Amino acid sequence: MEIQHLVDRLESLLNESWLIPLTSNRIISEEEFLDIIDQMRITIPEGIKQAKRIQQERERIIAQAQEEAERIVTLAREQATSITDEHEVLKTAETKAEAILRQGQQEAEDVKAGADDYVIEVLSELEEHLMVFLTTVRNGLKAVQRDKGRREVASDNQTHQF
Repeated sequence: MEIQHLVDRLESLLNESWLIPLTSNRIISEEEFLDIIDQMRITIPEGIKQAKRIQQERERIIAQAQEEAERIVTLAREQATSITDEHEVLKTAETKAEAILRQGQQEAEDVKAGADDYVIEVLSELEEHLMVFLTTVRNGLKAVQRDKGRREVASDNQTHQF
């Protein structure tokens, strides 16, 4: 039976009931009234019960979806923060690497300049020593050649004297 039909039967039962004089009260058949109520309870469409279950399931799904959305938003924020932090760390590392590279290049240039200065100093000292040695050698050669020349002259003089 349809619920509308049962509501109509209740209305008919009320209209067919006896009015108590001087009041708005009516006398109806309790047995018929309870029978219609029982039939109404039995005939409540399954759709209404199902709609209630669907409404409860919908509320549960919405709550679950909101929780998931909040979790995703939180995770996205954490990832964004992490990416930002990683980007900052990367930029800092790149800046430090560039500074270290510049410092290394400067130190290499300083070492090269120091090495060049050292080589110039050592070679200059060596040149001075060689010049002193060369002068000593030349003086020695001149002295030996002078002495040899004197001995030859003396020897020639002695050979001519006899």
